Amino acid sequence: SVMVLLVLVAALASWLALALLPRAPVNRLCTAPNNKTGFLCDDRVTCVPASWVCDSIGNCRNGEDEQEQLCGDLPHSLPGHLVFYCRSPRSWVYADQRCNGMNDCGDCSDETGSLAVCPPCGQDWWSCSPVHYEFCSCIPRRLCRDGIQHCLSWSDEFRC
Repeated sequence: SVMVLLVLVAALASWLALALLPRAPVNRLCTAPNNKTGFLCDDRVTCVPASWVCDSIGNCRNGEDEQEQLCGDLPHSLPGHLVFYCRSPRSWVYADQRCNGMNDCGDCSDETGSLAVCPPCGQDWWSCSPVHYEFCSCIPRRLCRDGIQHCLSWSDEFRC
């Protein structure tokens, strides 16, 4: 009976050791509906756009996109795939804000920087650089010939 007791103690000890081992981190990378980088919820189905993580609105069923361990020390507490670091020091944006046409970094490094690797302006955009206001090297075509200068060269009013 001592042998049975030893086997039970060994089984309990190994179970306890396994239970206390840190679990491998879950891979949370996914492609959100906007075809951009996302955060995979615990249900392994829901993919939340990166910029919806830590926005004080729970988008995952269990609210894991707003947990303290994820949002406690932005951007350092976020998984690396959710963050894009701007050229200017200590500036960052969510990965899904890279290449969205808007100057989210303030210095256009999220649109025209070498790390951003954005495709050229699409068919719904007019290319001109530099651009005034919130855009970088492209403006939405809906702003062409609207009586407001968006391109330094005025090409959005005369050629677009």
